Amino acid sequence: MFSERTLDTGPAADELAAVRERHAPDALVLDCERDFETLDPAVAEELALLTDRLDPHSYPAEWVPESAPELLQRYASDEFTVGMPGDGGVAWTRQTDPPTVFVKPRLAGSPDSFVAFLLAEALVEVGLDVPEQFLGFFEDQYAALSAAVPLAPSETYQLAAALYTGYVGLQTREVFADWEDDSPVLFDAWVDAGERLKPRLDGLSKELARGETAFPAAAELACSAIKHQGEVPSPFAALDTTAYLDHGPTYAVEWARKTFEKLGE
Repeated sequence: MFSERTLDTGPAADELAAVRERHAPDALVLDCERDFETLDPAVAEELALLTDRLDPHSYPAEWVPESAPELLQRYASDEFTVGMPGDGGVAWTRQTDPPTVFVKPRLAGSPDSFVAFLLAEALVEVGLDVPEQFLGFFEDQYAALSAAVPLAPSETYQLAAALYTGYVGLQTREVFADWEDDSPVLFDAWVDAGERLKPRLDGLSKELARGETAFPAAAELACSAIKHQGEVPSPFAALDTTAYLDHGPTYAVEWARKTFEKLGE
């Protein structure tokens, strides 16, 4: 299922090596034989052959509403579950020692510079003091978020993941911006990804108001713009603030509550 991935190839080889050395020097980078959204315990145990230690996360049951998707309830349990829907082509975990970054085959055919950026982004996130998934970010306030929004459980999940992306992006974008001089390939890939978001953000507020785009989907786009220093449309611009960075989940829950109150007026 897994094989170690070398970082010493491609146009950003030296830059990737420098990012790993700076942010996650011990991280293991693995190619995966198949795509996955969640990695079930039986397969995840294969990591024991490549890592020194497995330390599965678990969270209190009361953090997760009974109506939450089964995958989230499973992630909160003591089962060894790596990755969640929405993780994309690269995922990472600190449930192993050393931390592990996974590269999925869905990225086959993607530009080398884009794959290099996703790898660099994962290595930067591994080095931050942030949880690997949104449940570890919201903790017991995930139930408060669920109660604050008139969304289906799957939509609340999607919104929470987007909000967490925005919160992490407030931190990583400062790192990415500093790449301009010493990591130009990675910097250009970060800028290019932001440019590709712009057409999808134009008119997003109006689409949301007309009901043409669902709120969680709009949140995904807007919160992705935060990490690329793009122009974040209303009502998501309130997340592109130091207040969100300072107050985290408390701010996110209150923002969601007030936003849906205004949408309902």
